[in-house]
This record gives sequence, C-alpha cells and structure tokens, in this order.
Amino acid sequence: MSFYESWILPRVLDLVMRQKQMTPFRERVGAAAEGRVLDMGIGSGLNLPFYGPRTHQVIGVDPSEALLRFAEGRARKMPAAIELLKGSGEALPLDDRSVDTVVMTFTLCTIPDAAKAVAEIRRVLKPGGSLLFAEHGRAPDPGVARWQDRITPLWKRISGGCHLNRQPDVLIRATGLRIEALEAGYIKGPRAMTYVYEGRARVI
Repeated sequence: MSFYESWILPRVLDLVMRQKQMTPFRERVGAAAEGRVLDMGIGSGLNLPFYGPRTHQVIGVDPSEALLRFAEGRARKMPAAIELLKGSGEALPLDDRSVDTVVMTFTLCTIPDAAKAVAEIRRVLKPGGSLLFAEHGRAPDPGVARWQDRITPLWKRISGGCHLNRQPDVLIRATGLRIEALEAGYIKGPRAMTYVYEGRARVI
C-alpha cells in the first residue's frame, strides 16, 4: 500500500465525509437504526454519534486500518457497545441472519464488487431486518450522467475507488431486498458528485 493510500487518503476521506450537508443523512439513519447494527464501511466512525437508544450494539466493518483507528477514537466516546472489525463488504465477517439493521452511508460507491456486497447485506440481516442507506450515485439527468461516466475512471483512482455512476436502488433491488422508502435528489456541490439516494429496504 502506498503512502498516499495509507496516510494521506484516509485523512482526506475523513475531512470530506465530515461536510455539513451529509450530517442530516447520518442523523436520520442513526435515529432509525435498532437492535444489533452493522455499520458497513464505517470508515472514521462519523455515524457513531447519531445512534439512538434503540441501538444496543454497533459492529463497524471497514477494510482500512487507518480509518478504523479514527473510528476507535470516536467509539470511546459512545455509550453503546461498539465492535470494530477489519473486513470487506464482499465478505462480511459476520454470521448469517445475525443483525437487525445494516447502515450504509456513502460507502457503496467504493466497494469493488458492489453487487456482491449488497448480497452480503442480505445474508447477514435477520428476517424482517432493515437496510438503511444514504448513497450518492447516478443522476437522472442525461447530461450529468454522461459526465459521471466520463469522470469515474479517473475519479476512482484518486478517491479510494469511488464510482460516481452506480445506481444504489438498482443494486439493492437486484438482491431481492424490498425498498420500502426512497428519496433522491441533489445536495450542495458539483452535480456529478452530489445526487443522493436515501431510503430503507427490508428482507422479505
């Protein structure tokens, strides 16, 4: 792993992910989470302050040791039981049907095999369990979408694998999860990078 990937990139990602326009998404998914929660792609732990009293345990999984070290510092300030694990979204280190809620915020874009990661989410969710997500992705406007396709090959090389043109709702539905609520729209910033899908999906 290069110096950029191991030292510079984690700090840049933590800074970018702390932007104020992302906070309302984290607040909503944190408040809705309940029971034993998997925070998939927990990164530097920015969701942790927003989990409410209905969350009994948080298991944070991330492939980056550097970002997990950031998360450890935030976890020490939280009242809930928190376990941090190094692992990938495509092979979650959890048993089948072992969590009540999966939280995924601004994560799916960076996972190399996004379809496999969503299949893993379904595997670890209990029957009736929920996936709460806020993910940026492909815009509906053809002109913006064309720019997303053009930019993504370079962008993912400098941003830790981030794809601008994935469709989270399509990937989620393809696993058989049922999307019960979905809102989407632009937030502040360059339109190619700021179309956000927010919703809830459930195991049926």
